[in-house]
Amino acid sequence: MTAAGRPQRDGLSIGAVLAQLRPDFPDVTISKIRFLESEGLVRPGRTASGYRQFSAADVERLRFVLAAQRDHYLPLKVIKEQLDAADRGLTDGQPLGKLPRKLVPLPATPGAGDGLPRPDDFAPGRDVRLTREDLLAEAGVDGALLAELEQYGLIRPGAAGFYDPDAVLVARTVRAMTEFGIEPRHLRAFRASADREVGLLEQIVTPVSRHRDADAKARADELARQLAALSVTLHTLLVKAGIRDVTGG
Repeated sequence: MTAAGRPQRDGLSIGAVLAQLRPDFPDVTISKIRFLESEGLVRPGRTASGYRQFSAADVERLRFVLAAQRDHYLPLKVIKEQLDAADRGLTDGQPLGKLPRKLVPLPATPGAGDGLPRPDDFAPGRDVRLTREDLLAEAGVDGALLAELEQYGLIRPGAAGFYDPDAVLVARTVRAMTEFGIEPRHLRAFRASADREVGLLEQIVTPVSRHRDADAKARADELARQLAALSVTLHTLLVKAGIRDVTGG
């Protein structure tokens, strides 16, 4: 035991597990590990004083889960089913913890290197606040176009009047579309569609975030990222199918 009473000899603390995972999964956090535990994907032991004790098998199990999410875009429900099957010996007969990445063949799914979004794409970025002048300079648009983008809800400044980096990308995208004769007023449907999608996801995520346990926010954040990626993927695939119909491809 350390002076703080945390386990060292018989198991790994959650901080030690985080240190092992970070080189391969830079975005992983203690909250994410706790969330995965709360979802039953990993079940560390506990010391008499209540500290988590992770075994080497627990760490490999976490690696399997994180890789399945990152590389194969699998929902946690599917990952848990695979791990539960492995626990029951229904995969290749190998006990869990020996080679977890190979326990279950992971199917190719949207987001795994095909240009479609992944849950990590919806993780919070750096807290950057841009002034109006910053936005105009970085996006390469003029004040008139920005005014139209705001008028039709395509860009929305924050409460303090600042913009985030995504506003730059929106402005650049619309600027490119104007070269094809499309004007901001033509894009109101995009805003309305995005708002409807967000509203649907909010109905699912909000009840989770209102739970009173300490990990509720982490669960809600994870759920929101997964649903957002699935939503945008579905939208992208439907547009692709529609374009094939239009072009006869």
